[in-house]
Amino acid sequence: MRVVFMGTPDIAATCLQKILDDGFEVVGVYTQPDRPKGRGMKMVFSPVKELAISHNIPVFQPENFREDAVVEQLAALRPDVCAVVAYGRILPQRVLDIPTKGCVNIHASLLPQYRGSAPYQWAVLEGLKETGVTAQHMALKMDAGDIIDVAKTPIGENETSGELLDRLAVLGADLLSRVLTRFAADDVTGTPQDESQVTFAPMLDKSMCPIDWNKTAQQVHDQVRGLHPWPVATAKLGGTLFKIHQTVVCDGSGKPGQILELTKTGLRVACGEGAVEIRSLQAEGGKRMAAPDYFRGHPLEI
Repeated sequence: MRVVFMGTPDIAATCLQKILDDGFEVVGVYTQPDRPKGRGMKMVFSPVKELAISHNIPVFQPENFREDAVVEQLAALRPDVCAVVAYGRILPQRVLDIPTKGCVNIHASLLPQYRGSAPYQWAVLEGLKETGVTAQHMALKMDAGDIIDVAKTPIGENETSGELLDRLAVLGADLLSRVLTRFAADDVTGTPQDESQVTFAPMLDKSMCPIDWNKTAQQVHDQVRGLHPWPVATAKLGGTLFKIHQTVVCDGSGKPGQILELTKTGLRVACGEGAVEIRSLQAEGGKRMAAPDYFRGHPLEI
C-alpha cells in the first residue's frame, strides 16, 4: 500500500517514524516550506523534512494546492492513502479525491471536541481530566470527517500542554499505524461526528498570557499549564513582570494577587478562591529559575 505522509512538527515526525518502523511504504512526504528561525533567522527544516531526508523519501513543500501542477505532482505518486498529522495546510476536495483508499487525519483531541489548531492546549486550559487522539476520514470541513478510531488518555493534574503533547504523539503514532493496517485490509469504516457536541480550539496568542488573580486557584493553575511551553502565562510580582512556568494548587486565602508566603518550594499567591504556589518563573531578560532561588536574591515584601 502506497502512503503519502503530510505533516510538519514533532508530533508528525513521531507518527512518520512509527509507520516507517512498522514497514509501511511511504512514497512521498509533504511538509510546510522551510522557515527562518532563531536570532540569526536561518532557514530551518521541519522535523518531518529532516526525518524524510534521512530515509531518502522524496519531500514536497508547496505553499498550497491551488496550482494544477502541484495537484498533478501528488497524483503522480499514485497514493493509496494520504496520512495527515498536523500538516498546517488546507487540502481541497480534488486533493482528498486522489488516494484510492482515502485520506486519514490524526487529530489531538477526542472529536468532535476541540476542532481546530490548538486542541490539546485547550483541553488543559479548560481543566479536562481526559483527552486523546482521533483518527478521522478527512473532509473538506475542518476536522469534521467521520471517526475511524480513538485512543484516550488521562491528563495529569500538574501536566503541561507540552508534556501532554509528548504523550499524545506516541499515542497518535500507534493509532495511525493500526488504522493504516486496516486501510491495507480494506477494513475501515467511519462514524459521523455528533455536530451538537462540537467545540473549537482556536490558536493561542499572547493576549491570553496575563494571569487574572480573581480567578480560582484551579483556573490559574490550568492557565499556566495550558500555555506552557508557549506563549507562557505572565504575572507582575513586586513590580516585576515574570513568565510563570510552573504552579501547583495549594492552601491559602487572601486578597486576589496577594503574596502570602515564600516557602522552601515556591511563592504562594492568593486567588479569587484558594491559592497557587509558583514553583518556577522567569524575570524579564533573565533565565528560568526555581522561585525560592530567585526570591532569596530578590526579596519580596510579604
